[in-house]
Formats: sequence, C-alpha cells, structure tokens
Amino acid sequence: MDFNSTVKGSALEGFYPKGWDFAKIDACIGNPEDITKPEAYWHKDFAPIPCASLSDFETYMGHEIAWQIKKAKDEGHKIAFIFPVGPMGMYRWVVYFLKAWNVSCEHVYTFNMDEWADGEGNTLPSTNPGSFQYAMEHALFHPLGALTVPASQRNFATKTNLPTYPDKIKKLKEEGAKLVLVYGIGRMCHIAFWESTFIEDYASTEEWEKAPYRLGAKILPLTVEQNAITSFKSRTSLVPCRANTIGPGLFLQADYAIGGCDGALGRGMQWQGMSLWMSLHYGKTPWITSSYMPTLPGKLFFLEELAGPLVAECN
Repeated sequence: MDFNSTVKGSALEGFYPKGWDFAKIDACIGNPEDITKPEAYWHKDFAPIPCASLSDFETYMGHEIAWQIKKAKDEGHKIAFIFPVGPMGMYRWVVYFLKAWNVSCEHVYTFNMDEWADGEGNTLPSTNPGSFQYAMEHALFHPLGALTVPASQRNFATKTNLPTYPDKIKKLKEEGAKLVLVYGIGRMCHIAFWESTFIEDYASTEEWEKAPYRLGAKILPLTVEQNAITSFKSRTSLVPCRANTIGPGLFLQADYAIGGCDGALGRGMQWQGMSLWMSLHYGKTPWITSSYMPTLPGKLFFLEELAGPLVAECN
C-alpha cells in the first residue's frame, strides 16, 4: 500500500503536476551511494558534491561562490551572479573568504532570482524581514562592508526591475562577464519560483526554455508550505501566494552553476531528498524544472543524509 495504489479517488488525485510519473520517481531513487553516479545527459563538468554536515555544506558552497568572485577579479573581468534566498548559510562564508583575501566586489553584478509579490507583481518592501532584498542585504551586502557590491550593481526582482534583467545580463555577457547561477531546489523541484506546472502555459519545450521571467506568478501549495516551514516559523498565513521570478530563459544562460540542497530538519526528518533524486536521475524535462541543472557545468552541494535511504521512519 503506497501513494500509487491509493491515489485514485483521493484528495491527492490531480494535486501534483500531471507530468509527474510517480512510478518513475520511485524508480529513480536508489541507494545513497548511487546518487552521484552520472547520467548520460549530465554536462561533463557537472558534479554533485556530498557534504557530511551542515557546516561543511555552508563552508564549501560559500568558498565556491567567493572563489568565482576572486577568480574573475584576478582575471580582470566582470562577473554576474543570479542569487537565491534559500539556501542562505553560505553567504556568511562568502563574506569570510572575501574579507580574508581582501577582494573587493566592485566587478560583481547581482540579480536576485525572485521576490514575494501580489498578482500585479508588487513586492514586499525591502524593510520587511520576509523580503528577499532584506535577507540579501543583511546576509551579504552589509556584512561585506567596504568590499561590498556597489548598490547600483545590485538587482532585485521588483515589478519595474525584473523586466530589465534580460537586457542587463545580455550587455554584461557581451562585455565579457561570466554569468554564475546560484540556486536551491524546491520541494516541487522549482528553480527560483519557476514551478513545474508552468510548462502547461507554453506551446513547446523550446518556448518554455526561452521564457525570461514572470511577474506575480502563481506558486504551488507545497511551495507555500515549504516556505512556511523553512522561512516563516510554520505560519502559512504570512506566506504570499505569488512571486516574481526569473525563468529558464535567464538561468539556462549560466556559464557556471553552484547549487545547494540543505533541506534536513533534524531527528531524521527532511523535505528535500526526493526532490534531489528527481533533479539528478529522473531525466531532463520541463515538468521538473530542476532536472535541467545537471545539464549545466558546475557543482551541486548537498547534505549526505538527503541521499537516504529514503524509507519510512516514524518521528
């Protein structure tokens, strides 16, 4: 008795994206030691990196981001980052390494990938502690002090600014800037807030792959619940039901990608293991946005316990 044998006629029938094959999902989840085995469609320079502890995860991921900034500085070119709010723990290590190396971020341009919004794309004020701009300013930009990214080179996903992302990123790349995507993977396998159901709004996969952004995008119920758990102390009533978000037309332009999965809750509980396995081994499909990440060069850091074994353990 499991999901597939009981879903018909239940309250869950039709709840998940219709492109999700739960039998295939089960088949792609294997032994923990197999999670890093490459699939044929992975980019040759993509590598999943297991981390034994949260402290290792945050340090390794922070070092990878800081190293890209330092490397660009040493090579004398601009660098652009698409940044997430979630995961967050790596940012204090970005600050630590850049300060230790005395590397200024004057050559860095940042684009926050998403922001809470209403149906018209209006966003939370930057003074609201739930806003992603507030989170970035307090986790990265302010702590860097004199070494920080110039304010004019920081971009947040507001109603007026998000539509400028495509041209700004295009111009930076034309000037020789490297584009680095930093990302987490959502419970519903979204990247940014680009949900796995959005493919239904496009005539083809090619059209979906070119879509640059959405204002006031409808996020899925389990995405709301994921954020209620991870960012709002379980209080669903505080979580907006929409968001502004970049799309694959921007994040698939990345020259390098740095991912992070730290979705463990303690006492053996977690929320991200299935999403991680799906991202790595289900196969590339717009029905699973995060399945595109292994097709980009880069590293995906993840907590070892997310690999499983993904079996029942009552808590």
